[in-house]
Amino acid sequence: MSKQELEVIGQDDACCQGVSTAPLDDESAGELAKVFKALGDPVRLRLLSMIASRDGGEVCVCEMTPAFDLSQPTISHHLKLLRQAGLVDCERRGTWVYYWVLPQALDRLAVFLKTPTDAGVSA
Repeated sequence: MSKQELEVIGQDDACCQGVSTAPLDDESAGELAKVFKALGDPVRLRLLSMIASRDGGEVCVCEMTPAFDLSQPTISHHLKLLRQAGLVDCERRGTWVYYWVLPQALDRLAVFLKTPTDAGVSA
């Protein structure tokens, strides 16, 4: 998924409807399914968490690889899937690649998953 596609998706009013607001159309469901599929792997969840929680907002792949008992190509594959899902972006600097989270993608998921709260109901 390209940056332009993400910008178009992010500007669509339908993207901001919550799960309890209205049923998803086929296109929205397909786009969200790609994101949830990317998040459906423990390694990718950990990678996303490592990137999102990093002070400064970005992290080098060279700093993430040692945290896993996986080869560097496998880590790169997982990062590629996170990029394709529109959750992270990256930039090559010399021989290393730096990753950062795309906040609008996380915001979109948060809005989708948010359910309305009823002031009269206690948790």
